[in-house]
Parts: sequence; structure tokens; C-alpha cells
Amino acid sequence: MLGAIIGDIVGSVYEWHNIKTTEFPFFQDRCFFTDDSVLTVATAKALMSGMSYTEVYQDFSRRYPGRGYGGNFMGWIYAENPQPYNSWGNGSAMRVSPVGFAIDDVDGVLAEARRSAEVTHNHPEGIKGAQATALAVLLARQGIPQAEIRSEIAGRFGYDLGRTLDEIRPVYTYDVSCQGSVPEAIIAFLESTGFEDAIRKAISIGGDSDTIACITGGIAEAYYGVPGEIAEKAYDYLPDEFIEIVEAFYAFVSGE
Repeated sequence: MLGAIIGDIVGSVYEWHNIKTTEFPFFQDRCFFTDDSVLTVATAKALMSGMSYTEVYQDFSRRYPGRGYGGNFMGWIYAENPQPYNSWGNGSAMRVSPVGFAIDDVDGVLAEARRSAEVTHNHPEGIKGAQATALAVLLARQGIPQAEIRSEIAGRFGYDLGRTLDEIRPVYTYDVSCQGSVPEAIIAFLESTGFEDAIRKAISIGGDSDTIACITGGIAEAYYGVPGEIAEKAYDYLPDEFIEIVEAFYAFVSGE
């Protein structure tokens, strides 16, 4: 899950100032964690505690306000009786990576990804985006080759993963839908040769840069791991509570 958070932090300065190249400073003083990190941490908390996703998402979002939450989600955060609002936005995908780390079988990952999504994003595309991301994380951490991950995700979810980043980059624009950003984030991973390279490639296509890099980062961590110096630097941007949950989550999924 730290890979997803790193993608969010590094991409935070490019969401509204897209950069169509992989050549940029990785961590900058202006970087910050956004709602993507808040809700990724919240997902991990829900998985460890058994608390409902609704309860945890509301709690974390209220305690970490002003982090770029979408308009519909803002209303949901403070609702007394929060209900899903048929969203197909990529918020369901950016927060789901802990599911792919915590659960070891395909059916279980797909079911839990659906549960994490549908408290807000109960549109079929919102659920599909979360499931595709979580399954890619599972397959990546199982060491499945990238070509096979491409085939499995494309075949199961109908995403066009046959495009290249060089084809996508010149024409890609801001798109917060799952169907318009999850496939692109997965392709960035599929073309990558390492963790940092995956994040750079994700940001280089433009669009919703922090979220695309967040989605890519979770999958890339599962496949490559996170280099120690990058992990240490990421902690500089996070509150103590997030660091504690990240470390507790890694202990949780390793059975310690």
C-alpha cells in the first residue's frame, strides 16, 4: 500500500499541471498527500479492524479535511445515513490496493474490492475499476509475468490494454472515471521496468496524475517492492498515524 501512497504524493503537484515526460524531480517540497492516501490508509484500517468501510472512510475523511475529495463524496462524508451515489469515478480504484495485499485468492479479492467500492461507487464501472486494480495487485505480488497480467485483466474486465503509453500520452486528457483512467494506470505498470519507473510513466501521461500514479504505484509495489530510500522519503510527507497504520498493515498481511 505504501507504493500507492508514494504515487499519490509524487503525482500531487502534477494533477493540475500535467507533465508529458518521465523526466521530473521525484519528490519535491511542494508534494503532499491527497485524499488518495487518506482513503488508502482507511482501507487498510478497515481490513485490519473489521470496521465497516463506511465508518472508516467517514472517520478518516472528517479528520483529514481539505485533501481534494470529490463533490459527491464530500456530501457523503458528512451524511448521517450515507448511501452509495452510483459513482463511476476512480476513487474506488485509488483506495483499493490494500485489498490486493491482504487477500490471497482471486474470488476473495474480487468480493472484497466490491465491498470497498460499493459503499460509494456502486456503478458497475466503479466496482470494475476497484476489482481490476485489486486483482492486478494480487497477480503482481504472486509474481505473475506482466504479459499474463495484461491478458488476465483485459480478458476479465474488457479493458483495452493493448495500447502503448506513446500512443496514449499525446492525446490523453483529464479523466476521473474508472473506465478512463484505470486502464491507463495499469498500462503504465505493464510498460515499467521498476518501481520508480512505473510511477514516472504513470505521471507522464498527464490527466489525474496523483490518482493514476496511486493506482500504478500499488501494483508496482506488489511486483517490484519499494526501494528503501524511496519508502523513507515518503514517510517525511505523512502524519504519524499513517505511518503506524502502514507498518501495522505490513505486519498484518505477513502474519506477524
